Parts: sequence; C-alpha cells; structure tokens
Amino acid sequence: MLRVFIGYDPRQPVAYNVLQFSLMRRSTRPVAITPLVIQQLPMKRMGLTPFTYSRFLVPQLCNYEGWALFLDLDMLVQGDIAEIFDLADENQAVMVVKSNARFEWASVILFNCGHPDNRRLTSEYVETAEGLHGIGWTDKIGTLPAEWNHLVMYDQPKPAKLLHYTAGMPCFPETKDLGYADEWTKELKQMTMIVPWAQLMGNSVHAKPVLERLAKAKEQKPTI
Repeated sequence: MLRVFIGYDPRQPVAYNVLQFSLMRRSTRPVAITPLVIQQLPMKRMGLTPFTYSRFLVPQLCNYEGWALFLDLDMLVQGDIAEIFDLADENQAVMVVKSNARFEWASVILFNCGHPDNRRLTSEYVETAEGLHGIGWTDKIGTLPAEWNHLVMYDQPKPAKLLHYTAGMPCFPETKDLGYADEWTKELKQMTMIVPWAQLMGNSVHAKPVLERLAKAKEQKPTI
C-alpha cells in the first residue's frame, strides 16, 4: 500500500479533490490517501496554509516506519505515483525535486519514515523548529526527477508527471493563463462527472421500485 499525505486547506476543497482524484486514478498500485487536517493533528502551528508545517509530521504519523509521500494541495498528478516510490533509496532520509527555489523542495517529499534523522520530526519539534522547508534537519537528501514537481510559471513548459500550480490554481482569474489550465480543468470535469441514473442503476434490484414510484407520481400529478 502506497501511503500519500496531502496538505489540506478548507479554503480550497476543490483543489484537494482534483489532486487526490488525479493521483488515485493513475496509480497502478493501491494507494492510501490521507488529508492533513490541522484540527485532527497533534500540533497547531500554521503559516500561509494550515499545512505549511504539518507536512513534517508525516514520519510521526507513520510511526517512523516505511515510506510515505507528502504532496502540496495545489497539484495535478499526470503520471503513476508508484514510480516515485520505486525510486526510494534507503540511504536517504528524504527525497525531493531539487529546484532552484529551495523552499519548494518541501512541496513534494518522499519520506523514509524509519530513517534515524527523521525521528527528530516530532510534533514538539515541528511546532517551533526553523529551516524545515529547506530540509534543515538532515543532510541525507536524495533527488527525484524534475518531472515530479514542475513549477507552473517558473519552469519552462514541458511534459511533466506532476504539475505544481504554486502561484495559484487555474480556477482563479489571476492565474488562469499561467499554463496547464486545460489539464487541470479537464481533470475537474472528469472528477465531477456522473453517468445517467438509468445507466448506473437500471439493471439493479432497486430500479423497479424507483420506476414504479415515478410512474405513480406521474399518474397522480393533477392536470391543468
């Protein structure tokens, strides 16, 4: 089971659902997706978002065992997330895409939860520690391919397996023209799609009583 934690912000529930949908439907292996909801966690420190610091609790939430992936909320997965886990290097405490903007390293983190360095990441430590977003608690930092954290607007347009709308989602007028808006919008439409009731339930045991009820209601409807 692949463990994936996504930062959650109640101001952007659509963004969360598009991301988890895109991740789930392209994975070739079972995935357990957990939103980091601040009021459910053993810490209260927040920054620009509720998950600014809670991301660093992932090893503790996994009982310091195995591997787990953290993703920022404002993303779209276009590849098989299992590929990231296949890159896991037991010698590293974490693995990230090492972009020029070091503070973005923490937006996609593959945690080796059992690594000794990650035992520093307790809820008490995360509440007050500085330098977390620069991965300052360890020097065992492995490298993930750049295609797994493509910074929209900052990186040159090219095919990517994970799009990071770090300046804002395409649903905002201010950022709808920064690039890769069509990909996100198509994913949103796919996520909210549903087939007609008859196609979904027409052959079920529930179809007959539902259709009978509708027919009866039609017969009883007064005519004008």
